[in-house]
Amino acid sequence: MRMAAIFGLNQVVSHGFGVFLFAALLPLMRESISISNWQLAAIGALTQLSYLAGALLLGLIGHRVGTVRLALVTTSLTTTLLFLMSQLRDPLHITLALIILAASASISWGTIVEIISRYASKASCSTSMSCASSGTAWGYGANGLLILLVVPLFGWESSWIIAGVIGVVALMLSWRLLRGFQPTVVTADVSADSAAIPAMKLLGVILGERTALFACLICFLVGFSAMPFSAWLNVYLDELGLPAALGGYTWTVVGITGMIAGLLIGKLADRKGHGTAFTVIFSGFAIGLLAFMFDPARWALLAGFGYGLMYFPMWGVVAGWVSQHYGSTATMQINGVCMVTFGLGGAIGNLLAGYLREATGSLNLVYDILTLTALLLVALGLFIRHTGKGTAVAVGSVPQLPDAA
Repeated sequence: MRMAAIFGLNQVVSHGFGVFLFAALLPLMRESISISNWQLAAIGALTQLSYLAGALLLGLIGHRVGTVRLALVTTSLTTTLLFLMSQLRDPLHITLALIILAASASISWGTIVEIISRYASKASCSTSMSCASSGTAWGYGANGLLILLVVPLFGWESSWIIAGVIGVVALMLSWRLLRGFQPTVVTADVSADSAAIPAMKLLGVILGERTALFACLICFLVGFSAMPFSAWLNVYLDELGLPAALGGYTWTVVGITGMIAGLLIGKLADRKGHGTAFTVIFSGFAIGLLAFMFDPARWALLAGFGYGLMYFPMWGVVAGWVSQHYGSTATMQINGVCMVTFGLGGAIGNLLAGYLREATGSLNLVYDILTLTALLLVALGLFIRHTGKGTAVAVGSVPQLPDAA
């Protein structure tokens, strides 16, 4: 669990701070920095594109650079930029820093997937993956504490400095962990576990092999449903005339649930199979949405619970499932494509939500569609659970374990 804890701290730094801290501090930063609405829109679009580009780039060339080296470089870069953000005042400079932070976060998670796939026990791989991925939820919570406890006393700049200090801690712990792995990575380059799927064949593997295809489909559907849910939730609650505090409580539940779910869902996947884990987390999300659509005021917290249960451990379960069928390098490549499909799903879902709200003047239809998508994910989880005993063999594959589904 030492590896999972250290990589979870890396997720706090790369995603919790590098991706989400700016949005949390934005209302406070705008008091001293002039950022227009179109600049904010550009930041949102460019950082999303940067995140996708980082994932795609890692999938294509990450195995040539070396994941141990990349893991340390991305953590160093993120830490440096977190410190720098406390000093930046020009919107253009802030935008450039956030673009680099987004790409670095994407690459960081891909390297974590590869390293855990290579070195963690296959019997506990999904537990390690889910614990690491839940670091994003801990980052959510840390951002809230910074806003409540630090900013009122020392200003918003102090939040970036504290984030940078935590980044230094993560870098030191990562270096101590990974320095012992470097020789193994170098000498293992000819092994099946480190064999990469050629770039020209990667798309064929995604489209032609069930595990890779379903992993990308899951990520697309999760992006299509989870991203609009989070982006429009407070707007929808306001549309319904519900108090703003309800949104705050809901997001608190999301964070707490995500912190706990990483460990529990990962253990469930390793002990009962990944299909069972998928079914549980997608069912929780679907039940929460169904109840929320029936009575938003009463069941908003349940919807938040379902979202936290599904979204944060999902990344670890997907990566752990793929790692049961493929070698560590191929797992990293496929995971990179999964991240791209997730981003595409989120972009399409948000565009559809914006269009429907403009056309109908309400978000009711949007959340109906999200609920149907959640039910489709449940069906996909059940299908994997009941038919997932076959083996997908590809370049760099490893034998499937009996409970890999």
